[in-house]
Amino acid sequence: MSQPSKAPTILELYPEGTRESAELLKQAVPLMMRHDIPPNPLHYALWYTYSRGEEPELNRRLDKTLDDFESFPPETAAKLFRDFIIRGELEEARAGQQQVIELVDDIEGDISRSVVGSRNYQQSLEQGLAALHEPLIDELPHVLTDLQHSTQQMQDQHEKFLYRLRAAQDEIQHLRSQLERAHLAATLDSLTHVFNRHAFTRLLEQSLSGDHQGVALVMLDIDHFKQFNDQYGHPLGDRVLQTIGQLLRETLPPRAMAARYGGEEFCVVLRECFDLESARVFSEQLRLKIQSLRIKVRRTDQVLDSITASFGFALAEAGDSVESLLTRADDALYQAKRNGRNQAQPGPTEAELSA
Repeated sequence: MSQPSKAPTILELYPEGTRESAELLKQAVPLMMRHDIPPNPLHYALWYTYSRGEEPELNRRLDKTLDDFESFPPETAAKLFRDFIIRGELEEARAGQQQVIELVDDIEGDISRSVVGSRNYQQSLEQGLAALHEPLIDELPHVLTDLQHSTQQMQDQHEKFLYRLRAAQDEIQHLRSQLERAHLAATLDSLTHVFNRHAFTRLLEQSLSGDHQGVALVMLDIDHFKQFNDQYGHPLGDRVLQTIGQLLRETLPPRAMAARYGGEEFCVVLRECFDLESARVFSEQLRLKIQSLRIKVRRTDQVLDSITASFGFALAEAGDSVESLLTRADDALYQAKRNGRNQAQPGPTEAELSA
């Protein structure tokens, strides 16, 4: 059975950060307004991609559609979305679907052959039993030979079926592993093995979609990381990031989640955290653990340096969005840096920002 080629995911096709994405949307939205294009997710995706300018054929077809029609036809938008935005995922889905179809067809064929063999066996058995009741049993050796042959044939078919069934189970497990790897690739940062930025934003949105109580955001940034990279090289810098990722995974409280937000910047969403003091205690504990780390040469165990990190944290309030909570935690982080780094600072409340 042929294996499908790996198609790029949507997250791989759109790697832009928040600021770059915002700039592209600033270009896309006026285009949509100028041509009276309804603001829906499908149209946003098309005109966002148009603004990126990396799909010239899509841009050409969008321009032609606007020239040919007074309003933007929804069926054209849907087709362009399929052809240019989600084509990789559709191809991957079709390839996976084809694998399942081939698998089911193989098993169906084996079952059909097994059913035919069982019927032949039943027929031979009935003939053998009937012959035993006849007064003349000259044909008995022939009947028994047929019965033995049918029995052997049915046994062979059952063994083939069991072999195919086990192979199918292995194939299903392989497909399941592929799906799990694809899911991990779409949600985890490949270097640190904590959530990536896209997954973090989605999970933070979910956390803020209901009751905001008990949600806190902690942002941390490794101090002077660029200087560290320049002095020791990027491979050692990557080891530092991997160590921070491992430390985060080991120290997270229940229901918390960690993510790599940028190059040397990480975020932690704390759930069941109802006051700033609890967020401060977590931040301080993590800050001290990072401060105690020592960067060593693997071969000689020689200590090269230590690292520190600055922290900003904020408690979610009613009405908070992802952007407003990130802004308050980010402001606190930069305050910690301005105050000398290697410290944790609380973010202002919405009331303090409004005052």
